[in-house]
Amino acid sequence: MDDTALRDPLPLVLLVLTVTTGLIDAVSVLGLGRVFIANMTGNVAFLGFAIGGAPGFSVPRCLTAVGGFLLGAAIGARLCKTLAKVPRRRWLMIIGCLEAALLLAAALFAIGYDLDKLVPVTQLYGLILTTSLAMGVRNATTRQLAVPDLTTTVLAQTLTGLAADSFLAGKDNPRWTRRAAAVVCMFLGATLGAALIYAIGLAVPLALAGVLVLAAMFAYALHPASMAAGRQAR
Repeated sequence: MDDTALRDPLPLVLLVLTVTTGLIDAVSVLGLGRVFIANMTGNVAFLGFAIGGAPGFSVPRCLTAVGGFLLGAAIGARLCKTLAKVPRRRWLMIIGCLEAALLLAAALFAIGYDLDKLVPVTQLYGLILTTSLAMGVRNATTRQLAVPDLTTTVLAQTLTGLAADSFLAGKDNPRWTRRAAAVVCMFLGATLGAALIYAIGLAVPLALAGVLVLAAMFAYALHPASMAAGRQAR
């Protein structure tokens, strides 16, 4: 089999997940009352705004997102430890199924939800909890993978790398295509998410995110490179 066929597809998988982050953050900021789900830096800032009395921000919503994210990260880390001796493709498939299940559950919560009035409240908090759990699991997993410039949820370091390693800084920017692709994927996901939300509602972008996660993980699991890797160390 040629080298191209055996090239590790993991970076492409992570780029697909970056698209889903754009979808999910569009849902959370535009439909859940100014809450960040994937980007906890932004969410902590929103929490500060809420405590400071800024209108339109909510302490309970932000705390629910932070709590769900932390719980999801703990679950993801525990799964990483429990599945330490399992081949990476199987490990990622298990993680992907869990994340997709949470996102699809969120899509069900979104049916009948009024994003303008943020009601019913039970559905609002169900949406925040399920999506933040999913993103916590995701972040613990990508932290374990440690693929440079592809965290799938934040772009600060990616953008810093683009500038700091550019010719303007006297360097040759060794991974500029990967970094640029991550920025574009997040942008496309956010743009698509916003368009879907205002045209259809929250359920479709959440369901799409779940389907993309599943598709990416299945594609990775069936790829010749991941199958040949066997029980490679992570």
